[in-house]
Amino acid sequence: MQVVYSVLAVLAAYLIGSVPFAVLSSSLMGLADPRTYGSGNPGATNVLRSGSKVAAAVTLAGDTFKGWLAVWLALRFGPDYGVGGFSVALVAVAVFLGHLYPLFLRFRGGKGVATAAGVIIAFNAWIALACAITWLGVAVVFRYSSLASIAAAVVAPFFWAFVFGFDARLIALFVIAGFIVYRHRVNIKSLAAGTERRIGTKPARVSGRG
Repeated sequence: MQVVYSVLAVLAAYLIGSVPFAVLSSSLMGLADPRTYGSGNPGATNVLRSGSKVAAAVTLAGDTFKGWLAVWLALRFGPDYGVGGFSVALVAVAVFLGHLYPLFLRFRGGKGVATAAGVIIAFNAWIALACAITWLGVAVVFRYSSLASIAAAVVAPFFWAFVFGFDARLIALFVIAGFIVYRHRVNIKSLAAGTERRIGTKPARVSGRG
């Protein structure tokens, strides 16, 4: 039964990750579907291009929350059903992949930065704080949100290894970091070409659905 419970936990985490807060918040606020403008990415950064800071904030909070929730549930209730250790790491990866490849959006999701942040917060708040400081430092110095996100994701497993050593969660963080770098491949090309949009550049506004 332990294996069954672990599989159910992973599937539940994937479904939680699949909840598209960018699309939901935009729809509730009468805005255009974020998949139809800007980068086409259903995430907070692209929702901000709608001109609605509230919708972007709701998206950011929701995407972070679902990453935290799935892992917290596994940590809180998993031990009662034999779900722990490696299974918790799988839950973390599953909720993250749910955001990247959501069932409810035909497997076309966001880049996963906020959801990854939620996962790390659930793992350990101090590691999450170190990643946040990294993001902020890179963002302030270079003024590229994408570069800051990549940097924070890449350093996360190293922070973890330094404090906790090698374990299943370290593997999960490496997997998550790899996917975040991959999902930012277009941004990486833009950074190399000098065409990436800097933080503070006025986003293109789009109209609502009417």
